[in-house]
Amino acid sequence: MKPIEEIKPLLEAPKKVVITMHQKPDADAMGSSLALYHYLIQKGHLVTVISPTNFPDFLKWMPGAEGVIDFESSTDKALEALKGIELLFCLDFNALYRTKNLAPHLEAATCTKILIDHHLEPQPDFEYGVSDTSASSTAQLVYETIYKLGDEKLINLDIAQCIYAGTVTDTGSFRFASTTARVHRMVADLMDRGLRHEVIHQEIYDNFLENRLRFLGHSLLNRMEVFYEYNTAMLAIPYSDLKRFDLQTGDTEGLVNFLLSIQGIKMAALIIDRNSEVKLSFRSKGNFDVNTFARRYFDGGGHFNASGGRSTDSLERTVNRFIKAVEENETLLQ
Repeated sequence: MKPIEEIKPLLEAPKKVVITMHQKPDADAMGSSLALYHYLIQKGHLVTVISPTNFPDFLKWMPGAEGVIDFESSTDKALEALKGIELLFCLDFNALYRTKNLAPHLEAATCTKILIDHHLEPQPDFEYGVSDTSASSTAQLVYETIYKLGDEKLINLDIAQCIYAGTVTDTGSFRFASTTARVHRMVADLMDRGLRHEVIHQEIYDNFLENRLRFLGHSLLNRMEVFYEYNTAMLAIPYSDLKRFDLQTGDTEGLVNFLLSIQGIKMAALIIDRNSEVKLSFRSKGNFDVNTFARRYFDGGGHFNASGGRSTDSLERTVNRFIKAVEENETLLQ
């Protein structure tokens, strides 16, 4: 994969471009994609952003979000946008299968494919790109890419808001170890450009319906298990809970992080029955590698301290598999 800055000659003349992200995009996936969108349209390119699936309502305030095509609900429109594209930017994922039903169409595209991502072990599907696991977020990498291309003067308020949204969420509001001086310098630059961070915090964190808060209380009271002997906590959510509280995409975002606030807990797991499959989210503190854990036991991966996985077993069997896996890692969790 050639360095991302080598795409500079490719951007000199207007091109038909598609930007995409992983399925069920979070604030980093959406923020980085829209930041890149606002940059490229200033360069004169014809740009379309395609999300493989729907995305949370609390991200729809982002500048440009109204133009994002949901592949699942607007398949024909998305496929039309993919016709004849010259550049494909893939953001916040490292393998095309992460785009679900969109993946075969991306694989078939004969255009130049470019990766901007911060997850471990990227697949060899990309001609150009940056894969930097030390970065706090893909949004940060978009910001740095714009600088590498010599276009920092094009970072306007729309770009700044999208980059900040992706960064603040992926750093856990700047509390994770990925929050380096490099991150704070970037945020300072964005604020110098007019960014109002408090407005973005309100849009992301103070924009839910009452039922989500009741779901959180129910989950912490009735679905939480703590295994102090393994320094591990778990939330196992049955599909019936999702239906009972009428949860929407994004409503379980951040729930796993509550478990890490328990004294002594080194690993947290959120296990949710999505009806079609069971999804798992892992978080850790210190030196326990949940990326390796997810890859070994649950066909997943991600970052050292934050990763995800999946299971085709029932919720009960998946929980039992998780507990057994934790027992096998007892020494590492001490």
